[in-house]
Amino acid sequence: MKRYATRVLASFLVLLLLCASFPLLPAYSKDYPVVKNVIFLIPDGMSLAGTTLARWYRGSSLAMDEMACGLVRTHSAVGPITDSAAAGTALAAGFKTNPGYVTVLPDGTPVASVLEAAKLAGKSTGLVVTCEIPHATPAVFSAHALSRKDYDTILKQQVYQGMDVVLGGGHAFMKPGARKDGEDLVEAVKALGYEYVTDPEELHKVEAGKVWGMFAPKALKPDFDRDPVREPSLAEMTAKAIEILSKNPKGFFLMVEGSQIDWAAHANDPVYLVSEILAFDEAVKVALDFAKKNKDTVVIVAADHGNGGVSIGDRATSGNYSKLPLSSFIEPLKRAKLTGVGLEEKLAPDRSNVIEAVSRYYGIADLSEEEIKAIKEAKPGKLSYVVGPMLSKRAHIGWTTNGHTGEDVVLYVYSPKGEKLTGVVDNTDIAKYIGKVLGLDLRKATQELFVPARMAFEALGAQVYWDDRNPASPVLVVSKEGVELSLPVNTNVAKLNGKTIHLNGLTVYYGTKTYVPQAAVDLFKAAWEKARASKAA
Repeated sequence: MKRYATRVLASFLVLLLLCASFPLLPAYSKDYPVVKNVIFLIPDGMSLAGTTLARWYRGSSLAMDEMACGLVRTHSAVGPITDSAAAGTALAAGFKTNPGYVTVLPDGTPVASVLEAAKLAGKSTGLVVTCEIPHATPAVFSAHALSRKDYDTILKQQVYQGMDVVLGGGHAFMKPGARKDGEDLVEAVKALGYEYVTDPEELHKVEAGKVWGMFAPKALKPDFDRDPVREPSLAEMTAKAIEILSKNPKGFFLMVEGSQIDWAAHANDPVYLVSEILAFDEAVKVALDFAKKNKDTVVIVAADHGNGGVSIGDRATSGNYSKLPLSSFIEPLKRAKLTGVGLEEKLAPDRSNVIEAVSRYYGIADLSEEEIKAIKEAKPGKLSYVVGPMLSKRAHIGWTTNGHTGEDVVLYVYSPKGEKLTGVVDNTDIAKYIGKVLGLDLRKATQELFVPARMAFEALGAQVYWDDRNPASPVLVVSKEGVELSLPVNTNVAKLNGKTIHLNGLTVYYGTKTYVPQAAVDLFKAAWEKARASKAA
């Protein structure tokens, strides 16, 4: 009886934990029509006031407006204000985690993303971003790490993840001189069968197959400053990704990020913010147009968090807000021809042309001596943080912080079959919804992709050890009775007695914990059993 009571109590505690982890479970539990494709567009750091401002600036509705259907709670596992890695993990895998963690639980256990689950189901997959590819949001869909700053690990995993389309920036992180392991990931990408492209002309020529596009050393230029000959727009990259991925009869999953909406909000630069939201909305239109024509595609738009505490109106409008015309807010922004990022490139090395450049390119002709001094003393790469607030002051755009904020963000969903995720949902519900509509089993995908390596191989009686001759790129070695399997970390490569085989998942290593796909265990077991049978014969 005592044992029964203990079991009941334990079951009750588990139920409480589940309720705490999934406070909005009914939104996920509902059945939704299954479709072939999902396009998930993430406007990183986009707050509601930002979309309102962008709409006023454009003078017409946004493409995403017709899809608005709810709100998303954005908190992390430890607090109400999240970073992009923890928020992205929730969106990509359906679990809360700690800030900085990339698709691993708070205890470090990796979990499958919707992209990985889609790939296991035979669907094509892709990432399109305007930041560098190993940045937090693209990372959470395609890699697993204890720190979002670990670009070496993240980028190598992305290269060997087996995605079909990868478009963005970051080729500076691909070359041997920039990597601790000394590997040339550009050559690795080419060897894996990707067409490697570096400008819009090359991208537009690609019609099928696997493509890896790197259009800048790090992030792409802000769209407002972009040279269309050198760098494609987010909308162009989205269109090309859809064109390629949609050739798979089993369907596809595509994640598109408006990466620099977040950076503009961090800097409190309103014209940078508005122009990035509008560029993102053009990508939304591309996705929405395809979905309406295709009739088998769900489109989702949801920010990972708010940023900047942006508002239309500031302290100076406290007494006259209802008397101010729209032009008071929009005209100062319309005069700007560059973002603060682009303006920095127009300044002389000694910054002797501050007055002329700011007047010509940023539309501010009444700089104070204090403002001139601040611009001259701005650190490299930080001019937006200086001139953004100057423009905001003149346009009465308010800000509360240079950091993220904890309010709910807007949920936008288009479903060709009617029923869709709506209401106030948790960010984890979005990954679960994607799994539902694509017919994926995220839990099964995690079990298939992340098996504790030592436990699994030692259960077969094998010896497990590390070849760490290159400490930056160790190799897990499994051996038994003349059968040897080598698994280089952060890749999907297996070498069985010297023969190279590409697995359906990665070898993930965290220093004390190593995870391998079940396919690696099955491969070794089958080879050993075959060798044993051969000896017996």
